[in-house]
Amino acid sequence: MSRAERARLSAVVFVVLFTQLLVYPGVDRLVDALGGAPTIDAGTAFLAVQLGAFVLFSAVWGALSDRVGCRVPFVVAGAVGGTAAYLALAALVVTDLGDFRVALALRFLEGAFTIGAFSLSITMLMDLDGGHGKNMGAAGIAIGGGAAIGAPVGGQLYAFGPLAPILFAAALLSAVAVAVSTLPDRAAGQRQDVAAAFDGLRGRTGLLVPFAFGFADRFAAGFFGLVGTFYFRDAFGLDPAAIGLLLACFFVPFALLQYLFGALSDRIGRVLPIAAGSVGFGAAILGVGLAPTVPVAALAMVAVGVLGALVAPATMALVTDLVDADQRGAAMGGFNIFGSLGFLGGILVGGWLATRYGYLAAFAVAGGLEIAIATLTLPVLFRIVPRPSGAETARE
Repeated sequence: MSRAERARLSAVVFVVLFTQLLVYPGVDRLVDALGGAPTIDAGTAFLAVQLGAFVLFSAVWGALSDRVGCRVPFVVAGAVGGTAAYLALAALVVTDLGDFRVALALRFLEGAFTIGAFSLSITMLMDLDGGHGKNMGAAGIAIGGGAAIGAPVGGQLYAFGPLAPILFAAALLSAVAVAVSTLPDRAAGQRQDVAAAFDGLRGRTGLLVPFAFGFADRFAAGFFGLVGTFYFRDAFGLDPAAIGLLLACFFVPFALLQYLFGALSDRIGRVLPIAAGSVGFGAAILGVGLAPTVPVAALAMVAVGVLGALVAPATMALVTDLVDADQRGAAMGGFNIFGSLGFLGGILVGGWLATRYGYLAAFAVAGGLEIAIATLTLPVLFRIVPRPSGAETARE
């Protein structure tokens, strides 16, 4: 395995996540173009239906790839299917042949395909040697980078019209399909029944710990994707471009520090980055909701990004630590189910709280959830986390 291969896989993860975040800064405008009302409820529905597809299909893609013993064809299929669904959404507006309900159905179809490309490209990084923390740090920097750049670029693309982000997403996903087809497939290669792929995880109750942290972390991401967008608009009067830049204050440090912190977790273990990082992460989220000005909010968002970068790669690496090589697809699928549920919860619960009880209550719940999970799972975390091994980090 070469560093170049790790970098190429990271680029694939980056592009897939980047396409997902393009629509967020101006989701109200896209919803309006698709026939919905430009409200927080309609925006919630449009974002949530994709995440519902993520929940339903994430582990299915993973288990199928474990069963067949390869990843590449499934990543290509997911990217091609996502491309087709995005083009169909654009055609819906151009031809005026459907309403917002049809748009939601197409959004669900897009989610069902793109979660395959996203989850399995991360699993391909899990299949590499060189240290689980490094590999998941590479995945994390790609995830954070895609989100960091996707939000501000999406905000700028809306200046060309509400369909510009989804057309750009379609073009990039088609490029992913071509690029992935040239990558080597390092899956374990042991064919097994799909049910057996799931059964092998049933005795791995320790996986619930990283799954829980994945839920909380993605809850925060979904929360900022929707509630943060409307909060920054309502509290500070920002337009989509400025909102995208403020979201980037979180996503840029979240991206840039993940490889460094992932490698650190290979050396010092997973407990400290996960536990301490999560408590600080939750407190920083609350700080964003209390910020009185845009500069203070930007500083708080930077703190959220730094602390999130400490937690995310160690959490994903722990998933790799706890399963056998031929269970990685299903395990990462399970992690992404919890992550997608968290993202969905951040949108649905966060939007509901913001609408009924105000933004501060919503920020308090998002931050408090992270702190509560860290506190409740700490005893289990000490018991299940393997000791760090310098030998593993030395292999490239």
